[in-house]
Amino acid sequence: MAPAVLAVDQGTTNSKAVLVSVDGTVLATGSAPVGLSAPQPGWADQDADDLWRSVLAAISSCLAAADPVEIAGIGLSTQRESVVGWDRRSGDAAGPVIGWQDVRTTSWCASLPADLDTLVRTRTGLRVDAMFSAPKLRWLLDHTNADRVGTVDSWLIHRLTGCREHLTDAGNASRTLLYDVLELDWSPALLEAFDVPRSVLPDVRASNAGFGVTAGVPGLPDGIPIVAVLADSHAAMYGQGCTQAGMIKATYGTGSSVMTPVDEFVAAGCTLAWLTDRPLYALEGNIVSSGAALAWTATMLGLPDVGALMELAATVSDAGGVSLVPAFAGLGAPHWDRAARAAITGMSSSTTRAHLARGCVDAVAHQICDVTDTIPGTPGRLRADGGATVSDLLMQTQADVLGHPVEAADVAEISALGAAELAWTTLGARTGWAAQRGYRSFAPAVDAAVRASRRAEWAAAVASVRTSK
Repeated sequence: MAPAVLAVDQGTTNSKAVLVSVDGTVLATGSAPVGLSAPQPGWADQDADDLWRSVLAAISSCLAAADPVEIAGIGLSTQRESVVGWDRRSGDAAGPVIGWQDVRTTSWCASLPADLDTLVRTRTGLRVDAMFSAPKLRWLLDHTNADRVGTVDSWLIHRLTGCREHLTDAGNASRTLLYDVLELDWSPALLEAFDVPRSVLPDVRASNAGFGVTAGVPGLPDGIPIVAVLADSHAAMYGQGCTQAGMIKATYGTGSSVMTPVDEFVAAGCTLAWLTDRPLYALEGNIVSSGAALAWTATMLGLPDVGALMELAATVSDAGGVSLVPAFAGLGAPHWDRAARAAITGMSSSTTRAHLARGCVDAVAHQICDVTDTIPGTPGRLRADGGATVSDLLMQTQADVLGHPVEAADVAEISALGAAELAWTTLGARTGWAAQRGYRSFAPAVDAAVRASRRAEWAAAVASVRTSK
């Protein structure tokens, strides 16, 4: 049997499994949805056991669709700042998965000492915000009987290894507000500040250091090594081949992540993308609502799905002056105004449903530009991935408001492929798959004056919803 890596990409709304050969060929795929609930306004919960079952279902579907293979190893790509707690003795989940988009701890974060934000930025590159893991971990410890906590990768490692391992990778750890990305270890000062005991946290390993072997997993033999682990946005950057300073990628998911590698750590907006033989740092901006905004607008307009929204938006040449600011849970990068609220501006008696649809498409593209505008230098070109990139309209709009070419990856499983590629590299294979990958290219089709006018219109709309100027 030919060897293959099994890559699992566990995301906000679904889990995917992909079998990948040593040359990067996708042999089979499988997927399963993951439920998301909002028991209170601003909360975002997932059932930890349902999440695990979705991973098993995706793996089962993938293996059923493939010819017999020898699984040489497993690579994991997982949603990042979301957290889980469980009982050390039973191995059972002690509460919900609290999603990265959950804002229940916003008030608690605002009550923390102002100088903590300086400490956090210096040690982690991030800021104190409800999006990141530490406030959610504290909530779990306060409201459940969990004596083991971690990000989603640690929960999956725990279950894949028969509840034997409590591990995480450095890239996922870097999103918690508790991990010192220069010392490459949990920070005693940050653990004390957020009142999170070191004893409940996983051990941190390099992204390719090995994370135990499978045990008791339905449908998988025991003893398969978990070779590599990456956070999903980081895995997308790895899969896109964006490993050198000056390259930039944007992932269009429920939210969006814009990342570009940097030669060394800088405190403002920097994160640890992965740790192998050396750490790779990246500047990143996180957008709270992109794909979620498209789905919301489709529902509000009575459309069956986002594809129908794109079709409606394409029936008009522009948004007719309409701007939709999707601050449903506040604004993320670069504004970081969690008290901001969504708004639709610029409507007139001639505004149609198509203009509203187009305004939402524009909003996704403008939010990406808001982040790229903060990155030193110019992007040259943007590599795009994620579900929404199937829309030529969105990708062309992105190129138009960015003013630079956009290259959309021709595969939907880029995060899974990133995890698979790191796994194969760790197993000794030569990869470099990004250079062989096909892309759909989009060049700017509007002049500088039109671009500047659209950006100014968007900036005015954002300013109208800001609570902190």
